[in-house]
Amino acid sequence: MKILLVDDDRGDAVLVEDALNGEYECVWVDTLAAAEEIVDDSVSCIVLDLGLPDAQGLEGLERMLKARPGAAVVVLTGHIDPTAGDMALAAGAQDYLIKGSTDRETIGRSIRYAIERKRGEETTRRLREADLLRAENARIERGLLPRPLLSSPELRWASRYRPGGRRALLGGDFYDGVELPDGTVRVIVGDVSGHGPDEAALGVALRVAWRALVLAGTEPALVLPKLQLLLDTERPAEHVFATACDVTIAPDRASAAIRLAGHPAPILMHPDRADLIQPAERGPILGLMPTAEWPAHEQPLGDDWGLLMFTDGIIEGRASNGNGRLDDEGLAALVEQHLTDGDWVEVLIDALIAGAEEANGGPLHDDVAVFLLCSGVLCSGPTR
Repeated sequence: MKILLVDDDRGDAVLVEDALNGEYECVWVDTLAAAEEIVDDSVSCIVLDLGLPDAQGLEGLERMLKARPGAAVVVLTGHIDPTAGDMALAAGAQDYLIKGSTDRETIGRSIRYAIERKRGEETTRRLREADLLRAENARIERGLLPRPLLSSPELRWASRYRPGGRRALLGGDFYDGVELPDGTVRVIVGDVSGHGPDEAALGVALRVAWRALVLAGTEPALVLPKLQLLLDTERPAEHVFATACDVTIAPDRASAAIRLAGHPAPILMHPDRADLIQPAERGPILGLMPTAEWPAHEQPLGDDWGLLMFTDGIIEGRASNGNGRLDDEGLAALVEQHLTDGDWVEVLIDALIAGAEEANGGPLHDDVAVFLLCSGVLCSGPTR
């Protein structure tokens, strides 16, 4: 560790260097300007005279704290102003020494204690920031990961969210589901590009807007255009975009209208197989084109079905055979494997994420959101 000694009195400087007894590397300068030029992250402690040729009193302390905020600071004061030390502590120094009345042992102990005290302050600050981040993540998570408004006993659903690379911070992936009074079921899964609080907040805004539009009875064909308007006004930068899969399931549960905004199509599950849905038309990514249309793909479902909707994080990992990424074909194969094994909905959705991670050889890089909705025999098995 390095000590930066800033003092224009060479005699005081020698005393401090002697007190360190070779325990630290000591660099001496006699002006504040010289100290500002050489201070860097390797400096653990700054021993600062408050009476320098180019800085008097707390001015020098303030400039040093700005130049190297992570370093401990011990100030050297004279007898003329006995309050200077207390004022320096209040301004951010860890300790002060009075010139001419401090012995070698006290100087060494003060510097060591100042370094440990600064470490303790930094640890406390980081813990406090971590607590604030966890609280913010919890608020964002409640917005991104709601409890869908699905109440019909003939339907069963499960959902999962996994931050990419085992990060603690959520990204912009989101999902939701709403069952309307006439029996229509609406589901959305979306993905805002990027990772971080801005993207997560935008994902929350899009999800809440989608739910509000659906509950207000907005025609399904108008929902994605309105989400694009919201995205244009709320996104933090022009290059931020979002993808979405917006699904409308008919009241008789026999068919679904699927609208894709640059998003992977769902996988249609039956008791003995999994089929890739292949829409004839797909709409563009949200935020890419000022005016666009998102056509509906009409998909028959049958009597016993499941719809697996997901963000691309789960299919962008490597395939177990090493031939490129897993992709939706690989995910469909995983679905069929677990259907054959008789896995229920909750087990299936966890097994798919675990299988994608195993094929990838480790945590998936991108965030993963998965929403699984089932009807008929696929709803059997233990309840949530």
